[in-house]
Amino acid sequence: MTPRQRMATALERGVPDRVPTFELEFQLCPELVGGDYLHEEELEGLSPAEVEKRLRKNAEFIIRVYEILEHDAICLHHLNTVHMARTAEIIRELTGDRFMLLCHGDGTLAIPDGDGMYELSYKLYEEPEKLHDECRRMADGAIEHNDYMLDHGMDGFILCSDYCFNQGPFISPKMFAEFIAPYLKDIIAHIRERGGYAIKHTDGNIMPIIDQLVACEPHALHSLDPMAGVDIRLVKEKYGDKVALCGNVHCAAMQTGTEEEVIESAEYCLKYGKPGGGYVFCTSNIPFRGLPLERYMLVLDVWKKHRDY
Repeated sequence: MTPRQRMATALERGVPDRVPTFELEFQLCPELVGGDYLHEEELEGLSPAEVEKRLRKNAEFIIRVYEILEHDAICLHHLNTVHMARTAEIIRELTGDRFMLLCHGDGTLAIPDGDGMYELSYKLYEEPEKLHDECRRMADGAIEHNDYMLDHGMDGFILCSDYCFNQGPFISPKMFAEFIAPYLKDIIAHIRERGGYAIKHTDGNIMPIIDQLVACEPHALHSLDPMAGVDIRLVKEKYGDKVALCGNVHCAAMQTGTEEEVIESAEYCLKYGKPGGGYVFCTSNIPFRGLPLERYMLVLDVWKKHRDY
């Protein structure tokens, strides 16, 4: 199977030749290859020809990174919509349909900052219709963005609005059902209608709202946060016939735990996520800057040992 075929099979809850892997974002490029991704601000003031040159160089760099890591999907970041779409086109030109290409595509309410929490709380109780109007505009904006990206070579989207703390969702399940779930379902339905893939990401304890998330019909749930008590074994048993699963490798253990704890977490995910297909191996967040590269490579070593079906 090609990496894209492998990823698609898992997202459709099938059994590929081996468990695919990817990351929402890989931030350890300087440690891995001595360079980093292109950021939008680096293109300011450049001529169209120079922008094209930089985008092409960045696409070649991205391909190099993900070939080394043996990832099956590439998530694009750090550029505006037009430049990200052009990057996807260049990657397609260079690699064909080898990789699954993903980017952000959410447009639902997420955990606000301190100031935003006060404003949101007020609207929830005092101006619900106004809030619904805002939610509709956000969802429609996401749908428009996602259409554009699909038209330019993207395969699907990571829906990255975070809903949960370690203790549970930032609003009650009842409010989630009113102000988030309908709009999330619309965004996902449109992606599916266009033949794209939708991976719903949220950290934290999703268990009080997991039934609602699954009912929105994403292809997969990410990140199944073990630091919030989300157990891939239990989630797989209850929901594995309805939605694919991504993640659950313990990021805190990767940073501060022993090698034995890291290996144990990675092996646990493969033991309970892999059977029957419908699982994508990855961390419970991202390989973030400051994480020792050797810890992430250790996780990949476990994956390589157990990935084949």
